[in-house]
Amino acid sequence: MRDRDRQSARAARGRIARGAHDPAAFRAAILDVDPVDRDAWADAVLGLGELPDDGADLPRDCVPYLPCPVDALLRAVDEASIGASDVFVDVGSGVGRAAALVHLLTGAAAIGVEVQSGLASVSRDLAARLAVPRVVTIVEDASTITSFIGIGTVFFLYCPFSGERLARVLDKLEAIARTRAIRICSVDLPLPPRPWLVREPSSRGDLAVHRTVV
Repeated sequence: MRDRDRQSARAARGRIARGAHDPAAFRAAILDVDPVDRDAWADAVLGLGELPDDGADLPRDCVPYLPCPVDALLRAVDEASIGASDVFVDVGSGVGRAAALVHLLTGAAAIGVEVQSGLASVSRDLAARLAVPRVVTIVEDASTITSFIGIGTVFFLYCPFSGERLARVLDKLEAIARTRAIRICSVDLPLPPRPWLVREPSSRGDLAVHRTVV
């Protein structure tokens, strides 16, 4: 990163620590960083170092944790119209990076769902360090989850799994969609056709945003 970007990251982190964080200013600071450096900038703000190793509790049909690129999160925020009144649910949330960033960008409450207890512990430490009580992490298998998921309004999947596990998660989301409208954002994960899901025509590249029509 450039020196000015390092200074910008320190300033953003300082505002968060002082309780002076402003989502609009945070977004402007990210956009002022060269796109190739935005992930490093975000990690500097969040105080994240090297990724921890995946644990033995990672199911065989799940993808090892990788952080979602910041630019994909920015596009998800815009295309899914995520705002402060939303509840953002990150399915396969890892160390909580996406949940924390979406909260800082929009003010939305954020819930991370992570099957690996070690990664979830890092995520909870991150939320405590940032003092963001509206960001929480639960340790649970998303395909069998029974708690929290029902209050979500935006569900985010960065290629956490596919196949039967994905089908079970979509079945759970369909049950929610039959009670109210939700949005589903997927990155690098084509969703199988469902009659209750309509892809937004503005979706492009690796990001797909779907809205429900039940």
